[in-house]
Amino acid sequence: MLKQRVLTAIVLALLVLGTLFGLPAPWFALFAAGVILVAAWEWANLAAAGRWLGLAFYGLMAAAMAWMFIGLGFVDPPLHLELVKQLLLVGCAWWAVALLWVQGYPSSALLWGSTPVRLAMGMLVLLPAWLALSWLVTLEQGHWLVILVVLTVACADIGAYFCGRAFGRRKLAPEVSPGKTLEGFGGGLVLVLLVISVVIALSPSQRHLWLQWTVVEVFTVLASVLGDLLESMVKRHRGVKDSGKILPGHGGILDRIDSLTAALPVFALLYLLLIFPRL
Repeated sequence: MLKQRVLTAIVLALLVLGTLFGLPAPWFALFAAGVILVAAWEWANLAAAGRWLGLAFYGLMAAAMAWMFIGLGFVDPPLHLELVKQLLLVGCAWWAVALLWVQGYPSSALLWGSTPVRLAMGMLVLLPAWLALSWLVTLEQGHWLVILVVLTVACADIGAYFCGRAFGRRKLAPEVSPGKTLEGFGGGLVLVLLVISVVIALSPSQRHLWLQWTVVEVFTVLASVLGDLLESMVKRHRGVKDSGKILPGHGGILDRIDSLTAALPVFALLYLLLIFPRL
């Protein structure tokens, strides 16, 4: 099983890096859209949607991404950057609601447990993440910004794992994910701050923005944990361990991108508000 997980992870990493650096921004956005649509199919199953309702959800996802593809300027006429900001604000506001639902689980399932509401949740989870990713790759250093988000999520996860194992005592969300601890979360945050400090130190043009970058990274870590917890909550409610079986040894696409679904829109919005105008 471990060998299978490692091989799958290597193939995924090579595929993502190859498409990120090898494809023009519009084609990478289309590639990412394909990944998100697979994740949407998995989410429809988590929402216990029947065949026709699942297909309707799938069609809405595709239509929404097509509209945003035009809005990002990949197809004329482009929409104003202000609309991208507004859509990211909606996505981040959703995660504030999600935080309350995760904290209130299992009682909160009364609010979101129905299939229609869970399908609506899927739209709010997946679409802002795709929008954020597709917008980031249009920027001058966009490829490296995407790498930074992925690195942030990975470091938060690695730090949480090792600190949680060594020092974990107090549960972060026992009803949702009993294995996560406050100590693990703190360890992940510290590791991320150390990494971003090194990145800033090696980037003279970014040193005057160290405070802004710190804010961006702290909230991105918080969001990544929330994204993981939300999917765990929905899976627990559905009574399944994995969102799918498409990735050998890893489960489904959602199981691999759950943290990124929250981290990407939060990172993109804060970057847009705090850093982008100052470059």
